[in-house]
Amino acid sequence: MQRAHIQSFFDPATFTVTHVVSDPATRKAAVIDSVLDYDPKAGRSSHESADRVVAYVRESGLSVEWLLETHAHADHLSAAQYLRQQLGGRLGIGAHIREVQATFRKVFNALDMNEEGAEFDCLFEDGERFRVGELEVEVIHTPGHTPACLTYLIGGDAFVGDTLFMPDYGTARCDFPGGSAATLFRSIRKLLALPPHTRLHLCHDYPPEGREPAWECTVAEQRERNIHVHDGVTEAEFVAMRSARDKTLAMPTLLLPAVQVNARGGLFPPPEDNGVRYLKIPVDLL
Repeated sequence: MQRAHIQSFFDPATFTVTHVVSDPATRKAAVIDSVLDYDPKAGRSSHESADRVVAYVRESGLSVEWLLETHAHADHLSAAQYLRQQLGGRLGIGAHIREVQATFRKVFNALDMNEEGAEFDCLFEDGERFRVGELEVEVIHTPGHTPACLTYLIGGDAFVGDTLFMPDYGTARCDFPGGSAATLFRSIRKLLALPPHTRLHLCHDYPPEGREPAWECTVAEQRERNIHVHDGVTEAEFVAMRSARDKTLAMPTLLLPAVQVNARGGLFPPPEDNGVRYLKIPVDLL
């Protein structure tokens, strides 16, 4: 079977990477972790980032079968609904999105928000397999950053979401609702048990000064050089480090709008009786 072709798009505003994965034999494709541009100061959304993906898909003669999310992101809004309008495709996420929806339905008193994942076309379970064209995709449940985090394994390529960052940046925070540093450590060790040459495709990069953004490395590189979880780091050591570090981190700029939209599968809340859609800010709650 041919290896997947991967084209990645980096969004500097949110440090997010969107991956378009296609099967060379059938020209079928999946879009993983798309970005909807959002200006929090103006409350205005736009499609510049998503339109780059649309243009690439059309120019390459691809047919989108899947719009995949590794989890309900807290640092950018998903463009899945816009991409579905433009390109088609079924929207998939991990089955544990139900837990995320139940949490944020209460946080935002969002009575319209479904708690059964109905906004998504497919809720993937750990170990489930599906196809993009002739490419087989294996779903690996990798919680810790959030309860619903997934990795999509396609041959020798793994799309890990926020579970891991580049080795010089480390790992994802675990202080969001349902997060757990111990759980994240175990998820990471599951990934690092993959063959050493497996390519890990990341959802974000926050490059230090002097390094260009990057979003691909191997299992071997992570095991050798990841500053948080290289070989030899114990679970207790990781939990202590991660917990202390998370206490120093500010909330992501787009957290409040992002989780309201992403837990709805990329949909904004329904319009109110004046025809306007509103995002909520809970005061003194978080």
